[in-house]
Amino acid sequence: MMRTTLCLIVCLVALSAVSAGSAPLFKGSEHIPADAVVLFDGTNFNEWVKCGSSDPAGWKIENGYMVIRPGSGYICTKRNFTDFQLHVEFWLPLMADAKGQARANSGVYLQGRFEIQVLDSYGLKPEMGDCGAAYGASPPMVNACRPPEQWQTYDIVYHAPKFDEKGNQTAGPRATVFQNGVLIHYNVEWPHAGAGSIGGDEKSPGPIMLQDHGNPIRYRNVWIRTL
Repeated sequence: MMRTTLCLIVCLVALSAVSAGSAPLFKGSEHIPADAVVLFDGTNFNEWVKCGSSDPAGWKIENGYMVIRPGSGYICTKRNFTDFQLHVEFWLPLMADAKGQARANSGVYLQGRFEIQVLDSYGLKPEMGDCGAAYGASPPMVNACRPPEQWQTYDIVYHAPKFDEKGNQTAGPRATVFQNGVLIHYNVEWPHAGAGSIGGDEKSPGPIMLQDHGNPIRYRNVWIRTL
């Protein structure tokens, strides 16, 4: 059963993955599944707000991608989700003099609570805080990072925590993650929400949240399929 499930996930990602090339505007959009919701197509922030408010997202749009305006705050989708397939592309600046968590840091939060780390970790042995880590839960199984200043992809299949009729948790939040087409997590489970999360009742749906950690990270081609 596990092998069948993994094969189905691999097929889904292989069919829908977008090439992370250098073309600026929504490259690979013809591969987006018909039932997907496009969260960012390179032209506007209609699907996004500044987290914790109804204020417009404070980031910039340039050449078909969004770029963090440091200090402007995290951004969240207006829509909330539970179980989904998510595609995100990201680009990291070269920060050769920075070290560790100061080196092109951001994050993709699932349900607004559970983070997949974004960081320049090219060539490193993967650790808990490196790029691709399920933050607070597990390092990636392998370092699949490209060098900075190249587009990279996350393809994520996420299942929100489950609860019985009495409100007792019966399953934790879980995700299977591909980075640049390479499997880096299979059914990883978070023990708790991470730092910077929206908090609140984990039985509630939550947004996709992108982190402003003070570095000008770029994102593009963001779409989601509810499961």
